[in-house]
Parts: sequence; structure tokens; C-alpha cells
Amino acid sequence: MAEPARREQVDAGPARTREIAPEAKGKVMLAVSGLEAWYGESHILHGVDFEVRRGEVVTLLGRNGAGKTTTLKSIMGIVGQRQGSVAFEGTQTIALPSNRIARLGLAFCPEERGIFASLNVEENLILPPVVGAGGMSIETIFTLFPNLKERLSSQGTKLSGGEQQMLAIGRILRTGARLLLLDEPTEGLAPVIIQQIGATIRRLKAEGFTILLVEQNFRFAASLADRHYVMERGRVVDRYESAELARNMDKLHEYLGV
Repeated sequence: MAEPARREQVDAGPARTREIAPEAKGKVMLAVSGLEAWYGESHILHGVDFEVRRGEVVTLLGRNGAGKTTTLKSIMGIVGQRQGSVAFEGTQTIALPSNRIARLGLAFCPEERGIFASLNVEENLILPPVVGAGGMSIETIFTLFPNLKERLSSQGTKLSGGEQQMLAIGRILRTGARLLLLDEPTEGLAPVIIQQIGATIRRLKAEGFTILLVEQNFRFAASLADRHYVMERGRVVDRYESAELARNMDKLHEYLGV
């Protein structure tokens, strides 16, 4: 368990809404250009290009193996080799190690969730370091995910898949990160939990977070995002604003195989 003094520091004060100044809205927060990535000798990304503006929810869509998860990992610097350009708020990160990238204000929630089985819910929540001001207090996280408060002393191995996903998202909300990278947050979850995750993403957007979302559930993604990029074979092959989805459904179905 955490020392009392540390817990007091974590929970002190109400959560602050990340209000985006009018002049900052719409500015590019993340710009990816010509991004290539390898796992060993396997060349996975072949010149990925897209951007995310401050305050947006943007999705990467595509079939399995299109390179979506590798794109997120490449942004965070956790692939074997990468090259190209990744600029976060004007800072070039392609040559930085993952710990320095995280401290700029990016946070990654992986598909496998990364819950520490030997730690309980509280210990998992307080483990990541705070990288900036404006992170949520644990009590505010409990308002998003009441299940976590009820399971505070439960070990990671005792949580359901939905509770693990809540914990994985809650954990990065403490850090003060300004850009959240969410990889398949609804994978394998019951419909009622998917609805809760969707409501959480909407609230986070309303509070000023910027989110890059990889999602196989197209209906879920379509209900949340401002813009969608479609990936095939390690490249972005198309993009759609939210308002353009209805008239492009046939093409999207072809891309996604649905």
C-alpha cells in the first residue's frame, strides 16, 4: 500500500478541467509524417502520415495487421526501430527514448492493458509518475469508474476484463498527460462496459483531453471521433471527417471488411 503522505499528495485538491484557450483550439498537437517502423527485419510501417489537433478525438481504423497498434507504439518510441517525423506540440520526438516522450505529456493505454497482477487497484493507480499538472485525482477517477473504488484492495488478477480496462485508463489519467493513446479499449468487453468506456471518452474530450484511438469496433469509433484515418498495409490510405461518414459507408465497409 502507498505511504499515507504520498496518498495525501496524490488526492489533494479537486480535478481541474483542461480548458483549451480559444486561440489553441484546432492547433496541431501531434504531426506524424513519413513514419516507418520495424520489428527486427519485419518492415511494418511504410510512411504513415496524419495529424491530431488539440481537443480532438481521432481514430485509426483498419483491419487486423494494418499497422494501427504499431503506429501508437512508434509514437511512444517502443518499437524496435523507427524513422520519419513525429512532432508533439512542435517538439520532434523521433530520436527520444520512450521515458522522455512520456514526460512531454503523452500516455499510452495498450490493448493488453498492462495491469500488474501482484499489485492491487490502488497500487496500480498510483504507480505511474505524474508528468504534468492537471492530472485527475484518484477520487475523480472513481467518479468515472465506481467499480474501481469497490475493488480498491483487489489484486490485478482478481479483476474482470472490464475492470482491468477501467484501471488501465484510470491509471494514465493520473499522470497529467495531454494526449492519450488508447489501443482497442473495447476489445472483448460486454456491451454495458463498452457504453461506460464511450461515456468516459466523451467526458474526457469535454474536459479538454486529446485522444488518438485505435478501435476495431467501427460503430463505437464513429460515435466518438472528429476524424478517422484508414490504414492498410502500414500506410494511411484515406481519411474522413465525422460528417463525411454517412456518404462513404460503402467504401469504409470495403476497407474494413464489415
